[in-house]
Amino acid sequence: MTDRVPAVPPLRKPVDRVLRKGWTTGACAAAAAAAAFRALQTGRFAPSEQICLPRGETPSFVLNSHQLGAGWARAGIIKDAGDDPDVTHGLEIIAEVRPGEPGNGVRFAAGDGVGTVTLKGLALAPGEPAINPGPRRQIITALQDICGHEPDLTVTLSIPDGLIAAQKTMNRRLGILGGLSVLGTTGIVVPFSCSSWIHSIQRGVDVARAQGFNHVLAATGRTSEHAANSKLSLPEEALIDMGDFAGGLLKYIRTHPLQRLTIAGGFAKLCKLAEGAMDLHSSRSAVDFNHLAEILVELSGDPGLGHAARRANTAAEVLELAAQQTPPLAAPLSTRIARQAREVALATLAGGTEVHVWVYDRTGQRIAHAS
Repeated sequence: MTDRVPAVPPLRKPVDRVLRKGWTTGACAAAAAAAAFRALQTGRFAPSEQICLPRGETPSFVLNSHQLGAGWARAGIIKDAGDDPDVTHGLEIIAEVRPGEPGNGVRFAAGDGVGTVTLKGLALAPGEPAINPGPRRQIITALQDICGHEPDLTVTLSIPDGLIAAQKTMNRRLGILGGLSVLGTTGIVVPFSCSSWIHSIQRGVDVARAQGFNHVLAATGRTSEHAANSKLSLPEEALIDMGDFAGGLLKYIRTHPLQRLTIAGGFAKLCKLAEGAMDLHSSRSAVDFNHLAEILVELSGDPGLGHAARRANTAAEVLELAAQQTPPLAAPLSTRIARQAREVALATLAGGTEVHVWVYDRTGQRIAHAS
């Protein structure tokens, strides 16, 4: 039997209101698995399934689809990530349960759209479905709550369109092929917490270490990454899409050391790192134009140049102003920023890692470096 209801509407960024929390892929998978298991036992599906999350919350999930066959049951739930810009928002998370070998407990399998681990360094061994330990525990707990013990079942998770959505994630670099990862520690998505991005950064470091790479490139964006790696020629697994999360990267490497780290980024982002910012996003840190003005005055001896820099609207405007001087000051200004950003990185790492910082302009040209 099967029944379908409309999916949740597309995500829109909220304006002037409290951001709505959502549910992780793992929580949706746990509810879907519980609904399917309950139907396998009773012969029918309820309209919704309530589960208990690790911190005690007890949300109820409406079933989007359900099917019951001879010796198997399948249920699907549409993921609602709340107001978080999650690539899995609106996708259906499907769990199919079948009786397993007696005494084996719950076993997991990857269906359509769920990836498989292929590299060492993750919490799961190569060959395992990319269903993280947290969601696995949530699924087993939800099943135990129904029958009072861990049942002998095979749980296969599927995410239609998951392979397409995975192209927007860092899964391929982590060696997760064939689809998405099933993630979630608490079961709750906190809007704009960017926890999944930081999680991917940390797993990228783990994978690089496990492959024995002694040099990793972390970039703030695609332009700087492509330009930097055209010189370094590092394997894809040694590339970290750091984005704005310099702190998430550096603090993790402090406890999981690498031999060598190259940080590549645009002038504006690295200005913020040079000033000690650990989150480089425009809404959470700002370029200190006084700082840039002080450097320019020191380089030129011209207080008027400092006044002009303080009146600038963007870091790019200051860089252009420096380039127009005689002699041009864009290179020495960028070099000073690279050195200061490197000092901040070294202080955060607290030793053990060789650090290089490369600064790029908007065209992908390296304009300064510090090492």
